[in-house]
Amino acid sequence: MKASNGKIHRALPGPSIIPDKVLQAMQRPAPNIYGGELENITHSILEEIALLAGTKGRVVLYISNGHGAWEAAISNLFRKGDKVLIISTGVFGSNWGKMADKMGLNTIYLEYGMEDILDFDDLAKIISNDKNHEIKGILTVQSDTASSILTDINKVRHVLDEHNHPALFLVDSIACFGCDEMHMDKWGIDVLLTASQKGLMAPPGLSYLIINDKAEEEAKKITEKSAYWDWGPRLEPSKFYEIYCGTAPTHLLFAQKAALDIIREEGKDNIINRHLILAKTVWKAIEIWQQEGPLNFNVKHEKNRSKAVTTVVAKKFDLKPLKDWVETNTGVELGISLGFDGEDYFNGNSAFRIAHMGHLNPHMILGVISSIEMGLIATNVPFKLGGVENAMTYLAEAINS
Repeated sequence: MKASNGKIHRALPGPSIIPDKVLQAMQRPAPNIYGGELENITHSILEEIALLAGTKGRVVLYISNGHGAWEAAISNLFRKGDKVLIISTGVFGSNWGKMADKMGLNTIYLEYGMEDILDFDDLAKIISNDKNHEIKGILTVQSDTASSILTDINKVRHVLDEHNHPALFLVDSIACFGCDEMHMDKWGIDVLLTASQKGLMAPPGLSYLIINDKAEEEAKKITEKSAYWDWGPRLEPSKFYEIYCGTAPTHLLFAQKAALDIIREEGKDNIINRHLILAKTVWKAIEIWQQEGPLNFNVKHEKNRSKAVTTVVAKKFDLKPLKDWVETNTGVELGISLGFDGEDYFNGNSAFRIAHMGHLNPHMILGVISSIEMGLIATNVPFKLGGVENAMTYLAEAINS
């Protein structure tokens, strides 16, 4: 008997669940795109994004997904042939590097696959050996959506500072902006990238480059840029519509403004703490499940896990029946695996992801965990029973503390 006949819960790491208030904000006619209300909304969004980033820098808004933000950052800051260092702890750092390759940059990689975190001794060795400062940029991802590895961004900056290296420091925070802590100025980030569809709780289609003074000055030295990605006219428009290089994405802006209103009402510190509590609720369930059977955290140590998404792996065990059963019978969609290819992972079927980002509360996350535990029972996956109970005990204590 199929018991699922209500609202689908997509526990996917983006697009995340969109609040009703945000959906409702889009149900209105398009405004005048040349100023007035839309201009006020635009500047409000840019100010709120900078506050969330923890910066006095400026924000550039693009009509694009995160991959567009990658290209915009490269286009504004580097010339063909420039050497950049790519730190990859999953899928997305590597893919950003591949884009840099296509754009003619000289890329070198610190590649750690899907399971290992950045080795800071490796980074220090490369930076210390770059005596002539040939490396013009360091590109890394804060939380890799595929592996769920969280990179210590502040520690990367410390390595650069210890060796007095002038490379621009670019951080992709698309997966976890508004979920994991971010202190852009304090951590010495020159360019921070994010997008609308994850912790910012809006539909896909808006991406942001948050830039400091150093990045602005370096960009002025680059004479050959893509006309669309060039952030110069967007930062200093002679007419309002030049902020968007044309027609503004009106209804996405309505949505983002409504989402940022929700974020401001809850408060940045509360949001970060809520994500930590909900992430740990998921982890408490997995800690029990993994004691028997094939299930394991992809990221072994808690300090290295994103608070936005958790990747679960079961090497050499097919989890497709579990994922299918949970979706069909409980109405919960789990995130597909990315990057877990090959025989050890049944070509992707031995991993799944649980998103705990954005518009989420205790009963929603407990519903996801309970659905998974039911699925483990129903599909005969070996595991230790009691994950839900452990998660509930932790959550009750965390809320009361």
